[in-house]
Amino acid sequence: MSALQVELVAADRMVWRGEASFVRARSIDGDLGILPGHAPLLGVLVAGEVSFDADGTHQTVTIDSGFLSIDHDRVTIVAAQVDASGLTA
Repeated sequence: MSALQVELVAADRMVWRGEASFVRARSIDGDLGILPGHAPLLGVLVAGEVSFDADGTHQTVTIDSGFLSIDHDRVTIVAAQVDASGLTA
């Protein structure tokens, strides 16, 4: 199974970049679960948690709001503010 290439970006910094097997985020239309092979999508995100499974660990950050782009197993999440205190090394 291929992996997702994920970039999580705050207005002032790159928060996290790497491979993930699964990403979950909440859009204005409801929760999104993203696996490799997901159809292209551009969505508006609401404030809440964004989580992803990477390197055998479950990671969680909190965003204020933002947008998400999915294309060819590349997931880009952009938010004005990201609380990354839930990330583990």
